Formats: sequence, structure tokens, C-alpha cells
Amino acid sequence: DMQYGGLQAGIASWWGAGKREDKRMPLLMSERTPPDRLLTGLRGKDVLFTFVESYGRTAIEDPAMARQVGAVLQEGTASLKAAGFDARSGWLRSPVLGAGSWMCHATLLSGLWINNQQRYRNLVSGDRMTLNQYFRRTGAWRTVGVVPGVRRAWPEARFFGLDRAYDSTHVGYHGPYFSWTPVPDQFTLEAFDRLEYGRKNRRPLMAEIILASSHQPWAPLPRMIDWKDLGDGSVFGPIQKAGKDPAEVWKDTESVRTEYRVSIEYSLRSLFGFMGRHARQDTVLVFLGDHQPRPEVVAGSPRRDVPVTIVAHDPAVLDRVAGWGWTPGLKPAADAPIWAMDQFRDRFLEAFGPQGRSPAQASRKSTVRRTNHSGSSSQG
Repeated sequence: DMQYGGLQAGIASWWGAGKREDKRMPLLMSERTPPDRLLTGLRGKDVLFTFVESYGRTAIEDPAMARQVGAVLQEGTASLKAAGFDARSGWLRSPVLGAGSWMCHATLLSGLWINNQQRYRNLVSGDRMTLNQYFRRTGAWRTVGVVPGVRRAWPEARFFGLDRAYDSTHVGYHGPYFSWTPVPDQFTLEAFDRLEYGRKNRRPLMAEIILASSHQPWAPLPRMIDWKDLGDGSVFGPIQKAGKDPAEVWKDTESVRTEYRVSIEYSLRSLFGFMGRHARQDTVLVFLGDHQPRPEVVAGSPRRDVPVTIVAHDPAVLDRVAGWGWTPGLKPAADAPIWAMDQFRDRFLEAFGPQGRSPAQASRKSTVRRTNHSGSSSQG
């Protein structure tokens, strides 16, 4: 395992001690790109990066879950298409399995492979540019985080480049916890609209939103209610009391797997419901899983793949990623490209920068990659 005393040492070790022949080294040069040349393909758009807790490949492909979760994705695809939106989906390989969401968030946003707490500490104590910071650096976006799983001071918000972070105590929720989860996803998304997205005469937003209702132990679970009845969240009191006891659920593996699947359905319905209520023609949604669920749910599978989807109304947005080889719609095909999660940041910046590749150019590099994180990659 790579050991390093600080972020710069880690970067040197990671990219072959800065050797120019390393093909990934030029991607670091984006940190010196002038602000007016960053993210030019997204100017004027609201860009929402939304992480769905434990939303992994198992939810889409496991025979015990594929039909139900697939139906939710199909319904979401249809409703979004009716509103003029289209989508493309692929796979990312997560740095962790079963837990450690914050390391996945950090990996995607920083473009570094963060798979243990020491690497996370080194990252947030350094000056690595995150996607949030790139958006902020342009001066064209207000950057916000909606992080309902945070229950105390979160100094990392400054590192990630957030103008404002809303934790569980600042979204106006006065309902019950659902086991680990402080705020139901439906309420989280409506609070985002109330606090930021629905404000008049505002700048475009880049938002990092964490949906945590699908966090273990998956009992008790919230359920969808009429959006107009959300209020301050107290309406969830009777729902929580009527929910299942986690101790009972965890007596049986199949019960655990069922409740996990139900939680994913709820999180996805909350997200698609938000889009149906509030999305605009200038909305771009990037939603993805952070990691696969616990071993009890994945039935022993070693795979760490999570779905990732880009949703947009403007066809020009999806044209930028046409060469990625991603699947049309909200459900990635089994053979859609798999990228290591740390590759996303630079590919995204490249696609939406002024030199965004044409589909013909990009298609030559959109093959499935399996990266071993020692500096080499292979087809697979």
C-alpha cells in the first residue's frame, strides 16, 4: 500500500514521481487553466452532483432486485423524457466496499484514489483542486453542499470549495431519525429547492447532494408522501414508528436484501420526483452510487462497480460525452464502460472544457478500463 506523509508526496508517488512520460501527468495541468476556460460547456447550467448511498451494481443486476429497481429506472427514464430530458449511464469502480462513503465522495471530486482514512486526511489537509473548487474558481457558479448525514462541525467544507454547506441541523427538518439516517431523501431534496434551487435572481448552482436514506441498516425506512405534505418533517413520525425493527430484519439475510432494495427504490423515486417538480431546461444532473452495499447484500460478489448517470435537457451537454460509450437512459448496460472512480474528475473537466473532444475522438479512448492503481491499466 502506498504510504505518504503529505499530499504532494502522494501525488509524486502516484504519478511516477512526476515523470513527464506518464500519460496521466498532463491532466494535472488543468489546475493552471485560466478560470474563463474552465467548464465552458456548462456555463449557465445548474449542475447537481448527487450521491445515492450504497447504490451499487447489485441493485441493478441481482436477480432478486433487478426487476423492481429496473422498473423504477424505466419509469424515471420515461418521465424525464416526457419533460424533454435525456440521459447517459455508465459504471464507476468505487475505492471501497460496504462503507466509507466520504472516501468515495472525495475520490470522485478530487480525482485521487482515496480508499483509507489516512489518504482522506492527507487530501483534506492539502490543496488538491476538487470539482467543486473548479466550478467555484470560474466565478460563474455558487457552490453548495447538502449533507444531511453530517451532524456536527464539518471543516472539510472549506477544502471542498463550498460557499455554503447544509448539514442535518440546517435543512429545517424536525422529524425522526430513520436509524442512521437523520433526514429522509424526499425532505432533503425539497429543502435544497427551498434553501437554494428555488430562489429567484440567483447565480447558477453547482451542488453536491448526499441522499442517505439507503444507508444501512435499511430499517425502518421512510416512504414517499405527497410533496406538499412534507412540512417540517414531523409527518414522518408515524411512518418511522410503523417501520420495521432493524434487529428483526437482520435475523434473515433475505430480509436484509429486500429492505436494501426497497431503500434504493425510495431514494431513486425521491430524486426523480424532485426532477419532475423542479428541474428546468438548464438543469444538469449527475447522480451515482458511492459504493456497493455490505457483503450480506452483494451475496459475496467482489465487484465494486456503481452506476453513474448524466441527465440533461440541452442536447449539447450529452453531445459532449457522446464518445464515452455510455448507455442511453438511466440504466447502464452490463457491458457499458467501467472507469475507476478517480478518473471521473479529469474526464469531466476535459469533456466540458473549451477543448472538449468530438465523439469520434473520444470514442477511441472510451473502452472499458481496469486500473490497478499502481500506475498501469489494462483492457478488460
